[in-house]
Amino acid sequence: MEVKVLDFNGKDTGRKVQLSDSVFAIEPSKHAVYLDVKQYLANQRQGTHKSKERAEVTGSTRKIKKQKGTGTARAGSIKNPLFKGGGTVFGPRPRSYSFKLNKNLKRLARKSALAMKVQDSNLIVVEDFTFDTPNTKNFINVLKALGLENKKSLFVLGDTNKNVYLSSRNLKSSSVVTTSELNTYGILNAKSLVLLEGSLGEIEANLSK
Repeated sequence: MEVKVLDFNGKDTGRKVQLSDSVFAIEPSKHAVYLDVKQYLANQRQGTHKSKERAEVTGSTRKIKKQKGTGTARAGSIKNPLFKGGGTVFGPRPRSYSFKLNKNLKRLARKSALAMKVQDSNLIVVEDFTFDTPNTKNFINVLKALGLENKKSLFVLGDTNKNVYLSSRNLKSSSVVTTSELNTYGILNAKSLVLLEGSLGEIEANLSK
């Protein structure tokens, strides 16, 4: 599959790159994508929720009223869950929400997400560029040139580029990552995926295993 290469001004460079069909043109597996996104979101949860049960609530342990003759139900402790200020029954406890997925499934999920972007014509290849200094205005100009100023976008760099990253950090609708940080959720969460030319080789090498 051939895709034209644009420069950071949004103009056609006259060159095309060959994308691997085994990565960008597969039949997407929606179930693999679902599992990978589910794992990503589960890993974002802290799991530090906690409520006190009756053994942990502060209060006297004396019997609060006599067993019989009151005309109401018997009660033995002020920490009873039925009383105001009592402990919680089966309340949340600290736990980890993470679960394991094998590497082949995660690789399939990422390839499926990339294939979906290609099918929806939301994948753009741009030649490598950099800035002399971090400058958000310069990055906004790149977004305008590519027609992405009002769209959520994800830029994938081949190598760490500090100036480009810092230039985009203040923008809520745009993110910059390296190929090692690329994940299924990030690909699908962006309306447009922008791959810098230098990232293609590493992406294909990682996902063709």
